[in-house]
Amino acid sequence: MSAHAIPETEVSSRLRERSILVALAGQPNVGKSTLFNRLTGLHQHVGNWPGKTVERKEGHFTCNGVSYRLVDLPGTYSLTANSPEELIAREFILRERPDVVVAVVDAATLERSLYLVAELLPLPVPVVVALNMMDVARQEGIYVEPEVLQAALGVPVVPMSATRGIGVPELVETVERLARGELPYAPRLPRIRPDHQEVLDTIGEHIARYVPAPYPRDWVALKLLEGDPEVTRMMQGTMPPEQWEKVYALLRAHDDAQVAVASGRYEWIGRMVRAAVTRPRLGQIGLTERLDRWATHPFWGLVILAGVLGLVFWLTYTVGTPLQDGLEVYVIGALAERARSLFIGMPAWFSNLLADGMIGGVGAVLTFLPILVIFFAAMAFLEDVGYMARAAYVMDSLMHRIGLHGKSFLPLFLGFGCNVPAILGTRVIESRQARLLTILLAPLVPCTARMAVVAFLAPAFFGPAALLVSWGLILTPILILALTGAVINSLLFRGQRSAFIMELPLYHLPNWRTIGLSLWHRSLSFVRKAGTVILAVSVVVWGLSAFPGENVEESYLARIGQWLEPLGRGAGLDWRLTVALLSSFIAKENSIATLGVLFRAGEESLADLLAATYSPVVALAYLVVQTLFIPCVATVGVVHQETASWRWTLFSVGLLLVISLAAGMLVFQVGTWIAGL
Repeated sequence: MSAHAIPETEVSSRLRERSILVALAGQPNVGKSTLFNRLTGLHQHVGNWPGKTVERKEGHFTCNGVSYRLVDLPGTYSLTANSPEELIAREFILRERPDVVVAVVDAATLERSLYLVAELLPLPVPVVVALNMMDVARQEGIYVEPEVLQAALGVPVVPMSATRGIGVPELVETVERLARGELPYAPRLPRIRPDHQEVLDTIGEHIARYVPAPYPRDWVALKLLEGDPEVTRMMQGTMPPEQWEKVYALLRAHDDAQVAVASGRYEWIGRMVRAAVTRPRLGQIGLTERLDRWATHPFWGLVILAGVLGLVFWLTYTVGTPLQDGLEVYVIGALAERARSLFIGMPAWFSNLLADGMIGGVGAVLTFLPILVIFFAAMAFLEDVGYMARAAYVMDSLMHRIGLHGKSFLPLFLGFGCNVPAILGTRVIESRQARLLTILLAPLVPCTARMAVVAFLAPAFFGPAALLVSWGLILTPILILALTGAVINSLLFRGQRSAFIMELPLYHLPNWRTIGLSLWHRSLSFVRKAGTVILAVSVVVWGLSAFPGENVEESYLARIGQWLEPLGRGAGLDWRLTVALLSSFIAKENSIATLGVLFRAGEESLADLLAATYSPVVALAYLVVQTLFIPCVATVGVVHQETASWRWTLFSVGLLLVISLAAGMLVFQVGTWIAGL
């Protein structure tokens, strides 16, 4: 039995008492989330790690009568404490001691994937290597021999394709057998460069009495030699000053040790790859390279990106709008009418609350669920096949013009789904100034909630031209984003620019199960928001519009709107549109819900009522303001969280308020002038 094996009696006792705890570890884009979704399905929940804003995914499943608890660790390239993700991954393994760690690696890029494995093997937890994307590797002419790799590593290796479910049952069986101590486990660890082995041993002797549980002595010594900041602080705090000085003197004398440790790992990786991998013949071109000749081309790549976005919105309108209309007429309208008839003997305010405040408000929002479903599905598909990284790559040159780089495009593109994860996604940007600039610009990206408002109103006001108008309403914030970024970068950050380094994952077939689960969770989140936040706001708006009298024009809401109306008057917005904008601060969909309440749209189509009330010029000005307006309160909260500054948060809010109203005024004034010619 190796030093890393867990005694069989101890394992058997633990497994009788509870389910098998499995941690999924892996670098980004290796298919870890696909495997997690395939194993857990709907039996998963998402939250944050304690004290962190990093997402935590956990699920459970049962196979052959055995219960498993699966924790999806954050995607990370290594276990050095340079980011919250890396620290979370290693602390969970060391402190929670899962029964098995499944290291998911990409068979097509094995050298890169094995670096994390090289850091996992020295930890006191058994590791199974899930050799994923075998089909993608063969597609690129790369052949990996799992048996040879297993013999070279000394740990179980399971070939698989998570997207197709190939090898997944074998992986689960291997995890169970390894957790029960039924499989041999003798990992062949990377060795540090020989000229530094002696100092590593000496450091281990000095710290042996002071290493706190649950950290292994040899691992701590190696991390000290690497210069790991967290481990260094920990040992400095636990060791007597005179003992720490001895260790610190050794570290100062060998400040090149980090290179020695890394070179030892790369040498180990090279041996593994030479033993198990057969590469394509010289001159052979894989599918990814052929596709990327177009997808990453400086000109054609941008054309393809524009075409992809255009196709997404075309599908949204072609398929989503008829479904939206049917839902509005046959479901929401029928429910409102039914509510009035059921409570005909009740006070008028009660039936109006149900029909107008609750069903009319929330129903108006739920009618664009089909549009969101189509958009969510399209984004999940593009991300799953590997296209999103290409979009970032081709946008790099344009990003540089505003002081950013292509890596900023990834979180900015996330903003098309929601601005909150877009701002959280800026953590992948190393430069503090580029990260701050991206945070300030992210709320300008029109999220799905804003686009849903556009998708609802544009067909009503502009008919067949709705697609063209929507194109303009999506491109306008992007152009303003670019101009704003250039100005902010020039004035506040003095035109500084950042380098751009990122990987382009191989193309692969989409995993429809993963896409479906992503679609389900996003749609469910939207419906929950409609049933909680939007319902509450709709009821409040209805109450303010219904009292003190039944005439909306004399209600409390009208007074608030009339007080704020001067803000939007230059853009042609009356008090009702101004109130709708104000309510969108809670959630962007509230603007539709608010208009539904104000226009009493329980039985009649809200779109028809709005089209009969406002001219196309006013409608266009309102939509421009809506797409550029202050983001929802959740986004503002995340801006403060990520910048840790009220000054930058208030600057962001004020900037967007000025930009949105100025753009709306420009559209209204120019549109009115053109209409008068």
